[in-house]
Amino acid sequence: MSRRRRLAGMLASSLMAAMGAAEAQQPEWTAFHGDEGSTKFSAVQSFTPETVGDLERAWEFHTGDVSDGSGELPETVWSATPIYANDTLYLGTPFYRIIALDPASGEERWSYSSDSSLDALTQPALKNRGVAYWESGQTGLCEKRVYLGTMDAELHSVDAETGERCAGFADGGVLNVNQWNTVNDVFPFSLLQPPLVVGDTLLLGWAGKDWAYSVAPPGSLLAIDARTGELLWEASFIPEELISRTGTANIWTAMTADAELGLVYAPVSSPSPNYWGGDRTEPIPMATSVTALDLDTGEIAWSFQHVNHDIWDYDTPSAPSLVDIERDGKTIPALVQATKQGFLFVLDRRTGEPLFEIEERPTPQSTAEGEVTAPTQPFAMTPRPVGNPTELPDVWWLADMVSFGQCSRDREHYLYEGIYTPPSEQGTLFFPGTAGATNWGGVAVDPRSATLYVNASRIVQLIRLIPREEYQQIQGPEGGNEEGYSPQEGAPYGIYLTDWSNWAGMPCWEPPFGTFSAYNLNTGELLYETPFGRAQLEGFYGLESWGSPTLGGPVVTAGGVVFLGASVDARVRALDARTGRELWSDLVEAPAVSIPAVFTHEGVDYVVFAIGGNSILKPEVSDQVVAYRLPR
Repeated sequence: MSRRRRLAGMLASSLMAAMGAAEAQQPEWTAFHGDEGSTKFSAVQSFTPETVGDLERAWEFHTGDVSDGSGELPETVWSATPIYANDTLYLGTPFYRIIALDPASGEERWSYSSDSSLDALTQPALKNRGVAYWESGQTGLCEKRVYLGTMDAELHSVDAETGERCAGFADGGVLNVNQWNTVNDVFPFSLLQPPLVVGDTLLLGWAGKDWAYSVAPPGSLLAIDARTGELLWEASFIPEELISRTGTANIWTAMTADAELGLVYAPVSSPSPNYWGGDRTEPIPMATSVTALDLDTGEIAWSFQHVNHDIWDYDTPSAPSLVDIERDGKTIPALVQATKQGFLFVLDRRTGEPLFEIEERPTPQSTAEGEVTAPTQPFAMTPRPVGNPTELPDVWWLADMVSFGQCSRDREHYLYEGIYTPPSEQGTLFFPGTAGATNWGGVAVDPRSATLYVNASRIVQLIRLIPREEYQQIQGPEGGNEEGYSPQEGAPYGIYLTDWSNWAGMPCWEPPFGTFSAYNLNTGELLYETPFGRAQLEGFYGLESWGSPTLGGPVVTAGGVVFLGASVDARVRALDARTGRELWSDLVEAPAVSIPAVFTHEGVDYVVFAIGGNSILKPEVSDQVVAYRLPR
């Protein structure tokens, strides 16, 4: 780590300690997860279990950037975290625009259009998870900036005060990130997740086209100069000798950094093709991992792989969250990585060493042509896995009765030998499913008590490997958002993936379908787990005890309240952090699959949700932004 970086980290730590009281009065929300440590913790204290029931709508705003897919434009999927900085609320939209709003009134101050083509180049929908904010500490044009990525691999830099392009950044304010996409370039580097800003550096990952190709671009992490757009360094996570046979192992989700340690923590995804690995049986140690890199050079500091030879698309879905835990009278700088499998890996963030025992357990072996399954997988049983993923839920009696026993017959017919049962030609019951127990929303951590909060889905899917000759005879379109047919071109198998349901669309597995949990990270103890949200099918709502699948993540506040949207029933909620009990909710226009922002503006505390929807949950979309505050 450079002397400059160490000094900056020391100064930052000193300033944070000295200005703690000021931060409690005027917290901001300047990053996707609130801060570069991905804690999703807000110092706002006025939202408490006693007051939050009085929340009222301060304002709402509609961006106009929405499509249900029925016209010329693809469907929109909007999971943007609102960014509060520079006394302004900034939003990125799925039409690849930036909108700046007055936080008190919701009135538009300015907007910027990237003029990007609205084509679903790598995704089944137009997607955006928001913008990034940077400031230099100086005054003048473009000393405060907002960055927006597009699906066609452009990164736009605009002045945060005016919305005008910053001419000194790359080519007139627009960086062509695809210039570095030179190997196996079958799709562009789609920039759907905003970069992580650390000092004057932008850390940039990319998304690609899932399940389509056996050989794809190798995953790269790009470090960009925030002022100029210059490439500072590039890191890849696939051994060079395997690049001609695989790809991805990219970073499509948010990242985390510890500026004092001089490290960035990258949640690295799975290699291609996702559901068959016969051409990549050699170890790829950094695939499906959390990997720490030097912020100045991109050199690998350490890497922890949480799936060996991943053939389930259990890619690392969210940024790890930084937290200090107490152990034997000592304070240990740690991180916790939530996974699609439901495991919570708690590691020393300096070294990557596990802080709770991890068991290597034998796992089922594949019968697919050419496949060589990893003999064991790491199991993190403390803290207890979210949603109990190591056991397939029982057949739901109600769905079984409605289907005259179809669900029971399915359970007998399809393959299931425990978590990590490989995909098969017979058909495999897949739990947790490809959207995971947890996904991009990740966890929230209260740093004062090292308490972790997490929402999770309990979804069983059915996956079938289809031999190439049979797949080529299939008529009809390829799959959409986490379901349907996908080719895996270059592999001997395509796939078919769907939720395990009966003829009426009812889940064949027993509820709850979604949960909310809290853990003490000092001890690993589960504090509580409770059903969360309400499922919905054809306009009918399920019981509260059934819970709901979720997408999106929680925010915890200093007042002891957790804010969370995420559920199928299109409600935003406030929960008691002590118990998970619902304290308040409001009906919005679609599932709120984004992470809310909680901040103080001109002495008033706000929580703001972007309401976008996602067809993984249900076919309902919106362009709504809603701000809440306590009565004046």
